[in-house]
Order: sequence, then C-alpha cells, then structure tokens
Amino acid sequence: MSSEGHVTRRTLVLGGARSGKSAHAEGLLPAGEEVLYVATGRRDPSDPEWTARIDTHIARRPHTWRTVEASRELSDVVRAAKGSTLVDDIATWLTGVMDAAGAWEGAGLDLVRREGAMLVEAVAATEARVVLVSSEVGLGVVPHTRSGRLFRDELGALNTALAQRCDEVLLLVAGIPMRLR
Repeated sequence: MSSEGHVTRRTLVLGGARSGKSAHAEGLLPAGEEVLYVATGRRDPSDPEWTARIDTHIARRPHTWRTVEASRELSDVVRAAKGSTLVDDIATWLTGVMDAAGAWEGAGLDLVRREGAMLVEAVAATEARVVLVSSEVGLGVVPHTRSGRLFRDELGALNTALAQRCDEVLLLVAGIPMRLR
C-alpha cells in the first residue's frame, strides 16, 4: 500500500549499477509469502563472475520464492502472473532481445520495440502485484559506441513506457530510494 492509501500494484525500481535496486525491490514484497521471481539473466558457464552474481541474488531470496527464467517470453510470464511477482531486470532482458534480433547496429529494432510494447501491455494487463527492476542509463555519459548509444536510447524509451504504466516509480542512488511517483 502506498503512503496515499491506495494499493500499489505495479512498481518500477530504477537505479544505476550497484545502486541497491534489486535488494530494495526484493524488500518491497512479502518475505514469508510465495513470490514469483522472474530472472532475466541467463547463466554463462564460461563467465564465473556472472555466475557468482546470480548466486548472490539467489542466496538472499526467501525459500518461499519460486524462480523462473524468462527471456523472449517475459511478456507472457508477466501477463499470466497471479500473485506477487518480481522481474529482475529489464535491462538484461532487453540485452537478450537485442541479441536475438541482431539489433546492435540498428537493424531489427522493429522486433525489439514490438517485444518492448508487448511487455508494457502485459504489465498493464496483469492482475498480479508486479515489481520491475531496471537500470537507469540516462544519467551517465553518452556512450562512445553506436551500440552503446542504441541500447541507452532503447532502454530509456522502455523505462519511460513502463513508468507510465506503474503506480509507483522509485530511483535508487547509493542504496537510498527516492520516490518519483
């Protein structure tokens, strides 16, 4: 429930790298109840550092939380969710969508944007309590590479569209949440 007294069904938690956004988002949901944790990061056996990051996230989740991995089917998972659901994170999901579409040089953006629009509509349509985690990439320097700028622009547009559908939007800076809405 928000401070204004109405029930918060959709929350977007934004933040930069290592800002505490995931841990904060997890704290918004009841630890003792069933929660569907939708992980968008996929394990890569050749990257032990990434595996360690995933394991750290898993270790702090309550045992009552069920984890599913979702990539391109994320909109279907969100739309069908029934109880409390946490999606961590949108930036990693978008990276996978851009990989699948071959969009890093600008081709395939129609598919990327369709997938993003489907996710936004799924968030709007779901009956579940949904907490979304995403990286805020608009506060940093302009990326040096075309693909970096493209990713920043696409994620910024997707975050904006998701924020418009969310009841609550938070920004984490140095572990401190700031309520934007």
